[in-house]
Amino acid sequence: MDFCPRCGTRLVVRHQKDQASRLCPKCGFTEAVKREPMLSETVEKERRREPITVIDVDADKLKTLPTTEIDCPKCGNPEAYWWTVQTRGADESPTQFFRCSRCGYVWREYS
Repeated sequence: MDFCPRCGTRLVVRHQKDQASRLCPKCGFTEAVKREPMLSETVEKERRREPITVIDVDADKLKTLPTTEIDCPKCGNPEAYWWTVQTRGADESPTQFFRCSRCGYVWREYS
């Protein structure tokens, strides 16, 4: 935004053919606009939505997760590994995941 050096009114840009000028609507001051090379358009690449890896394959073999006494809904085993992940907003409580120590079934509980 530019202002008139004479009266301080905001200048209006006028386009005529291949030229542009700034014109003061109050006092009539006019100045040519210098053509600057246009910046290349910024193209925003679409983010690839990769699935969230809760536990990768190698970590599943380690069996170093803490265990708790909870019944597996699939096989009824009374023991499962557990971990928490912040899957929702920071102001929401984390989601607790369980993996059955016998059949490997994974389920979650929202706090």
